[in-house]
This record gives sequence, C-alpha cells and structure tokens, in this order.
Amino acid sequence: MNPQRKPRLTPEDYLAIERGAEFKSEYFNGEIFAMAGASRAHNVIVLNTGSEIRRHLKNRPCKAYVNDMRVKVSPTGLYTYPDLIVVCGKEQLEDAHLDTLLNPTLIIEVLSDSTEAYDRGRKFEHYRHLGSLVEYVLIAQHRPHVESYRRQPDHQWLLTECSGLDGTLRLQSIDCDLALAEVYDKVELGEDSTG
Repeated sequence: MNPQRKPRLTPEDYLAIERGAEFKSEYFNGEIFAMAGASRAHNVIVLNTGSEIRRHLKNRPCKAYVNDMRVKVSPTGLYTYPDLIVVCGKEQLEDAHLDTLLNPTLIIEVLSDSTEAYDRGRKFEHYRHLGSLVEYVLIAQHRPHVESYRRQPDHQWLLTECSGLDGTLRLQSIDCDLALAEVYDKVELGEDSTG
C-alpha cells in the first residue's frame, strides 16, 4: 500500500490560506509550517529592540516592522515572518495586499530554543539570497549577547558580536547604535548574564 502524499501547495494557495488564518505559518517548497508562539522574554526583547530602532529611524527614509510583516525570499521561494525588519528606501511588495515585503535591508531574529539552529543555519542560508539584505542580526534570549552578520562587497558575511549589558552594537546597515541594556530592559536573564 502506498501512503497518500499531501498535495503541494502553490505560493498563491499558501497566501490565500495565510491571509485568512488565525495563526501565522511559513511556506517553503509547497509546504506550510506552523509557527510556535513566543516566550515573554522574546516579546519584551522584540518590543525593546523595535522601540530603539524606531527612535533612530525617525525622520529617515527607513521603516521598521515587527512580527507580522511577511518576507518573501524570491530566489528560494521561502515566505517567513522575521521578528524585526527594516527596509530603507522604496519598499517592494509582492502584490496589492501590501503584506509581503521583498526587499528588507535589515532582518533581526530573537533566538529561541526551538528555532535557534534554523535561524542560524537554513533560514540564514535563504536570507543570504536577498540582494537587498545588508545585515542579519541574531539576539540571544537568555543572556545579553547579539551577533551581527554584515554583507561585504565580496558577498562574504562579516560577524560582529557584542556581549554584556554594558555593550553597544553598531548596526551599520541603518547607522544605529543598539545598547544591550535597552535591548534587555525588563528581561529576566539567567544567572550567567554577564556575557
């Protein structure tokens, strides 16, 4: 007996389902993947970071989005929801629904236990195909530690790390200094939170 194979969904099928869904899902290669909810610390870090970035972007030609703006990685077909996105200059959106961004400048993911390997590995591999992407930032959830990967002229990615609540990370893609004390404000960190 042959097992029944699930039919592959087209991107159009996915978008029709997703736009009416109660919960967010990612899409890749004909399949939909439900997204897990975020922890309290994750939510506070996203809000803190988004607030800091918004403050720095005031009166500049950049926009920041948190959680619900979908990104399509056109070269690979991945549809995903980064924790934070910044787009500088004219936004390119997939269609008239205006809910799928094609040209992010900066993507930030807050790492969780269940998604860290994916965010560092396969997801970053997809993101590297975005010609517009200048910087990819990973924020640890349980200790004050932030990593920034910046695209270099030779298309390599340069890693810069910052640890400790007294640290400040330079987000060169948007000309912004991100103080870790602000990122982790009101976040209950583990015992080893010095770096």
